[in-house]
Amino acid sequence: MPITVLLVDDEPLVRAGLRAVLEAQPDIEVAGEAADGAAVIPLVRQLRPDVVAMDVRMPLMDGIEATRAVLRTVDDPPKILVVTTFENDEYVYEALRAGADGFLLKRARPAEIVHAVRLVAEGESLLFPAAVRSLAAEYGNSAARTAMERAALTEREAAVLRLMARGLSNSEIAAQLFVGTETVKTHVSAVLAKLGARDRTQAVIAAYESGFVAPA
Repeated sequence: MPITVLLVDDEPLVRAGLRAVLEAQPDIEVAGEAADGAAVIPLVRQLRPDVVAMDVRMPLMDGIEATRAVLRTVDDPPKILVVTTFENDEYVYEALRAGADGFLLKRARPAEIVHAVRLVAEGESLLFPAAVRSLAAEYGNSAARTAMERAALTEREAAVLRLMARGLSNSEIAAQLFVGTETVKTHVSAVLAKLGARDRTQAVIAAYESGFVAPA
């Protein structure tokens, strides 16, 4: 089955460009388009896409609110890939904290766009760690530090979280630690459970906000 994608952007040229790139791939299908976040929920319910490529800044409902709405109201929600112009935009960080699974720059090359969609569809978040680190210091707080301390991660779980924070996928983490991919998945699941994180993106954000991973 192909990966189905819903494109959400108020710029028709951006949607057309993304459609052209994605539909050139045999394993990806664009299921539909929307020009504003306000149209996302009914389309998600109708089309059941695997991934929503979501613009951040839109006139009626921005990508942050649309992300929150989808995750709050849709059963078995799709993965959400935020598509943005500026990687250090505070909106990007808020979208990730709201539950987006990763983000992609609009100026990304076609191969990067395709890779991002595939990676997010597989459940491995795509991050630009440098951009996250640049904002993390502003959001650091004692509550995050306390939560990280209470998580009591094992040495191996801590190592996995640090590699997740560098943006590595499960297979890349496995290669770094000389273990199998299934072992990494087990450790990732344990990290998410101990941190109370919805997904690996939120776990990475918790790592930065708590100071467990220091911003550069």
